[in-house]
Amino acid sequence: MFMRERMLLKNKKLLKILVLVLIAAALVAVWSLKNIPVLSSSEKGSIQTSAIPESEGDFALEASEIDLDALKEYGLPIIIDFGADSCLPCREMYPVLETMNAEMQGKAIIKFVDVWKNSEVAADFPIQVIPTQFFYNSDGSPYVPSDTIGIDFTLYSSKTTNEHVFTVHQGGLTEDQMKAILEDMGVSQ
Repeated sequence: MFMRERMLLKNKKLLKILVLVLIAAALVAVWSLKNIPVLSSSEKGSIQTSAIPESEGDFALEASEIDLDALKEYGLPIIIDFGADSCLPCREMYPVLETMNAEMQGKAIIKFVDVWKNSEVAADFPIQVIPTQFFYNSDGSPYVPSDTIGIDFTLYSSKTTNEHVFTVHQGGLTEDQMKAILEDMGVSQ
């Protein structure tokens, strides 16, 4: 009888431990669901590159490739944003990109490249974090921001020629900041 009681006590202890582990797992699951952002089906559809209408071509927001030489031939300022639909700051900036792309048709080219889906495109640019934007003037040269713009940019130069090759902003931009940059690039709104 003594062995049976010991066995029951041992099983009760194991059951208590199991219940505590399950409660902890449930708490972790609830915390994860509340704190890890999940894309709604409309958000997923809005960032997918397969949703690009063929008719928009070079002026479509979403791009699975970037032919910079072809874009520069339009003679318009260019902003290329590298991000991902799994990146919260990128998703927060995406509506700004959509609005600016729609408003700037014929005045500027605004592109979005998902770095996870199109990593080969991102390989041609010095990207350290996402979102990151690259800026080109209407003549195809890298944009040089004025001192009064109040936005941090990084200017990259070629190591061999010391020629300015990229103007970069790391992090998200607001619609007002995008408009200020475009105005500084010579786009009238």
